[in-house]
Amino acid sequence: MAETMKFLLTAGFVFVALTGLAASAPLQCYNFNNVRIGGGGGFVPGIVFNPGMKGLAYARTDIGGAYRLRTDGSHQWDPLLDAVNGTNWGDWYIDSIATDPVEVSRVYLFAGAYTNSWDPNNASILRSTDYGRTFSKTKLPFKTGGNMPGRGMGERLAIDPNMNRVLYLGTRSGNGLYKSSDYGATWSKVTSFPNPGTWRVDPSDTVGLNGDIIGIVWVTFDTTSGTPGKRSKRIFVGVAEKGAETIYVTKDGGSTWSKLAGQPIGYIPHRSVFSPKEKVLYVSYTDGAGPIDGSAGYLQKYNLTDQSWTDISPVKDAFGYGGLTIDLQKPGTLMVANLNQWWPDANIWRSTDSGKTWRGIWEWAPGPQKLFFKYDVSSAPWLDSGGESRKSVGWMIEGLAIDPFDSNHFLYGTGATVLGSRNALNWDNPDANNRSITLESLAAGIQETSVQALLAPPVGPPLISAVGDITGFVHKSLDVAPPDYFKNALWSTTCDLDYAGNVPTKIVRIGTDGSGAKKQVAISTDSGATWVEHAGAPRTINSGTIALSANGRSYVWRTGSGSVLVSNSDSAAFVASSGVPSGAIIASDRLADHRFYAASGNAFYVSNDGGVTFTKTAAFTASSSAAAFEIVAHPTKQRDVWVSSSAGLHHSTDSGKTWTTISAVSRGYNVSLGAPKTARGYPAIYLVGVVDGIQGVYKSDDAGIHWVKINDATKWGGGRPDAIPVSADLRQYGRVFLGTNGRGIFQASPCY
Repeated sequence: MAETMKFLLTAGFVFVALTGLAASAPLQCYNFNNVRIGGGGGFVPGIVFNPGMKGLAYARTDIGGAYRLRTDGSHQWDPLLDAVNGTNWGDWYIDSIATDPVEVSRVYLFAGAYTNSWDPNNASILRSTDYGRTFSKTKLPFKTGGNMPGRGMGERLAIDPNMNRVLYLGTRSGNGLYKSSDYGATWSKVTSFPNPGTWRVDPSDTVGLNGDIIGIVWVTFDTTSGTPGKRSKRIFVGVAEKGAETIYVTKDGGSTWSKLAGQPIGYIPHRSVFSPKEKVLYVSYTDGAGPIDGSAGYLQKYNLTDQSWTDISPVKDAFGYGGLTIDLQKPGTLMVANLNQWWPDANIWRSTDSGKTWRGIWEWAPGPQKLFFKYDVSSAPWLDSGGESRKSVGWMIEGLAIDPFDSNHFLYGTGATVLGSRNALNWDNPDANNRSITLESLAAGIQETSVQALLAPPVGPPLISAVGDITGFVHKSLDVAPPDYFKNALWSTTCDLDYAGNVPTKIVRIGTDGSGAKKQVAISTDSGATWVEHAGAPRTINSGTIALSANGRSYVWRTGSGSVLVSNSDSAAFVASSGVPSGAIIASDRLADHRFYAASGNAFYVSNDGGVTFTKTAAFTASSSAAAFEIVAHPTKQRDVWVSSSAGLHHSTDSGKTWTTISAVSRGYNVSLGAPKTARGYPAIYLVGVVDGIQGVYKSDDAGIHWVKINDATKWGGGRPDAIPVSADLRQYGRVFLGTNGRGIFQASPCY
């Protein structure tokens, strides 16, 4: 590609732009594989087995798409939505899932992230005829909330088992009940349905997650009310209401609806399941939308034969009930979980007599529990690192399912993993001493972590991660789950990391805990093996980003509130930096011990006194509307620094006095420098951004002159581009680590 150099001289800075006519960057073959964390790492609100094909099951997540269980018995899950990218990122947020019991290769997803005004995207129905390998999409005229309160209820999406081209969909926001008669391709509102729901978690919350109507939360068919090829006549629909009837029924295939007679009034129906041989509808109730609440509720049984209701709660007036399932091979066998029991642990109960009697997976005893399970999380040992405070059974249990072909096998989702058993019938042993089952993590292949930051240091472990909800890990192996997460300075979410360029075994990380219980800055001098709190960090400040000086002595912290603070030792108090605006992005020079960089808007700043004061230099772009996204310094050369921004990618070799803008890049998000292609070459540049007009992940081996695209968008999209942390391997050329907001960490390497 022919290049010309344009020089634009203006007051205060020199702007250098590479320009030229450019075709789109060529595609280089790269393999994208998950860095193994194991256990899943996030909330799995729904699991459904297909009753028509042995071993076929699907799991939906709230931020990480959907998965299909392999039918070979390996308990390996395969992701279905890795092609999701910045244009359709809401498709990773699955509010409901349905698998066709007749044409078993068909599967449907109800996708959409939020109903708030700040999510511009309407919901979609994703339709597949090949087990989720490919999807067609139907856009809907409303939104849904796959990561909002009530996401564990369900299922909102249901297929008529007798006429499988017919589907029903319960919606949020008061949009009502919808129906499709053509395998989900088109949808129309069921105008005869009387109640779209009115209840909100918090009506005063006008901008957050709790102010919208939860709506219609499940649709359940009476499979005995129709015959193959003729639609089911009786359908039950649950609506999120309090203090009123919540379950509606049609007896004429949806033409007319009425409140189900005799139903209990008070709580919200979370889950339902119909037992065809018993002709019974089971419904779990709780007092909130879930998934983190649930202090009261009950489990109810509706007998269709005599139209009677019975409270069959394993424990009455104690907590809300969530996950619910039946054994289709053994009528009268069912399982239910309390949605949350924060101490000492959640519980799951099993009945073999339609709810007359129950056996819990644990019972109160001195200790304080008598466990009827052995805990096997060898595939993700960090799940068992909480000591006495661990929640072995879990929390946020809404998706619970017994395999319709194997009574020994059940699965359920928690806030962190998928657990289950392959010897469940032991639970039914009347001898309590021989009742134990094996409860194991069965989440292989599910990687649902929300990755906040990544660090591939030049020495020590190949990768260190900052992760939402489960704090983060030192990855000594990329293919084996780490034994533990960060400890000592422990908080739920780590949001940023950095290393000292001249002392690369020294690492700093920061957290988001605003409770004041712990300081949110932690230091390691042994590549993350051990940690101590920064003695000078205040307990009242958290979040943001942090930069560590090359000598490891100075810390510059852009806090969650935007203020820029500095500490010049491991114990000195953090005080305000001067000369740098609030909200600036920050970085350190990797070799110059006292030099830090900052950027805000299109302005660039340099500190040469360990971050105490900053001085404004030349603008990195002439665009006054530009917003800086990230600063990255050369790993082995002083003053060499890059800035990605809404205006592109910009390079300086003199600490920001002059700048070159890379012409091919029109927008830059995260950027990282890695091992060069040749021994004396320039570090490989990896960029998430827009190059030659196309969004993707790119690599350059010649300081930005030429680029190759390394992700095939049909196979790996990465989700939202502004939520993909990037850290290039400084030891192995070609390898780069990429984080996602819901699909974990990927290592990408050339297809050699």
